[in-house]
Amino acid sequence: MSKAVVCLSGGLDSCVTLAEAVTLHDAVAALHLSYGQRTQERERRAFEEICDHYHIEHRLRAVQPAFSEIKGSALTDPGLAIPTQDEGEGIPITYVPFRNAQILSLACAWAESLGAEAVYLGVVEEDSSGYPDCRESFFRAFQRTVDEGTRPQTHIEITTPLLHRSKGEIVRRGLQLRAPLHLSWSCYGESEEACGVCESCRLRLKGFSEAGAVDPISYRITSRGGFTS
Repeated sequence: MSKAVVCLSGGLDSCVTLAEAVTLHDAVAALHLSYGQRTQERERRAFEEICDHYHIEHRLRAVQPAFSEIKGSALTDPGLAIPTQDEGEGIPITYVPFRNAQILSLACAWAESLGAEAVYLGVVEEDSSGYPDCRESFFRAFQRTVDEGTRPQTHIEITTPLLHRSKGEIVRRGLQLRAPLHLSWSCYGESEEACGVCESCRLRLKGFSEAGAVDPISYRITSRGGFTS
């Protein structure tokens, strides 16, 4: 039986990534990490609802509160404002230091325990805002770490199906797969109605606009000509 673990934040990209995985594997397990992000309860709800949609029973809900103590990111430090426009060159303040390494470490440990052959992560290099842990080179390096740090009989492939796709391509692929995009949540700062102005909202709106589709979630403000309900 082909098994996979999908890292499911509850966002647009991870939702489409899960939709890809369920078409390719006999069994899929879903991992969600709460790390003190501003919208962690809303993201957790999106995770549960997306899993319910796909009838995924094997779920791991992990908590890593240390990020709130480490700080350094506007997503986990209430003393830092979430940007509402492009910050220019450099790594944005929304970058959570080495987060993807933490997520992948948990996912690969669980995958080895389950006997899974793949770990999926819905990262996007083009629209990653320059986050260093969203680069292809990072995942190649992490793959070597997995190969070195697991049992000889373990073979886990780090799989990033959206890595080189644009947001418009991701939306189109999600629609093609009939992914429940209406259940996903992308906003960095709001949990009731998406703000429409944070970087994540703007990228999401851009993707739906490029795809010529209507975003099924509601926004307080519509930015950059995106289509909203």
